Amino acid sequence: MTAAYDSPVVLDRRDGPYGEVVLRRHGSLLQIIANGCFLMDTSDGRSERLLVDAAYDALDGRPDPKVLIGGLGVGFSLAHAATDARWGRITVVEREPAVVDWHRRGPLAELTADALADARTEIVQTDLVRYVNETSDTFDALCLDIDNGPGWTVTEDNDSLYSPTGLASCARVLRPGGVLAVWSATPSPEFEGSLRNAGFQQVRTEEVPVARGVPDAVHLAVRPG
Repeated sequence: MTAAYDSPVVLDRRDGPYGEVVLRRHGSLLQIIANGCFLMDTSDGRSERLLVDAAYDALDGRPDPKVLIGGLGVGFSLAHAATDARWGRITVVEREPAVVDWHRRGPLAELTADALADARTEIVQTDLVRYVNETSDTFDALCLDIDNGPGWTVTEDNDSLYSPTGLASCARVLRPGGVLAVWSATPSPEFEGSLRNAGFQQVRTEEVPVARGVPDAVHLAVRPG
């Protein structure tokens, strides 16, 4: 029997502040499950890398930009950002202690050990929605990947991030001309409209084809200068 048909093996299961989180191995893949909902695995990473690259490209060569990555996940975005010397500080906000631990001392360390050792990297263990509402820090780019999309959130609390109030908070922590990049499992014309209504400019969507179904998407928008 090939690995593709093996049963997943649970490596760790924990009760976190927002419910149950599970790390499991399925063949060669590592997978994160939250409250029974599949979030992500280590099978690809193209759209997560696009999230970071598209945000940088939209900054038009701004020197040493500061990036906030919302959601550590399996670490694709962080690992990719850390390979690019053009980024200045790299701040990652992750609300699940288990996910942070899996990267620091667990099976996911093989993906992000170098990135976590990078002097530019800072891990902030808190809820992203709370962070953007309360922080006094500002960034050149926000790369957000905490849900399966604006219309498919992991928990109901995350809905507010994509509301007018949440998008206003994102704009507040962006420097003038800064870029908001939001990952989604499906393109969302409705979310593009929400971004425009919130005052963002240069709103567009880049897509990454997948083997089956609709493409992954990265929604991009710029805070006016």
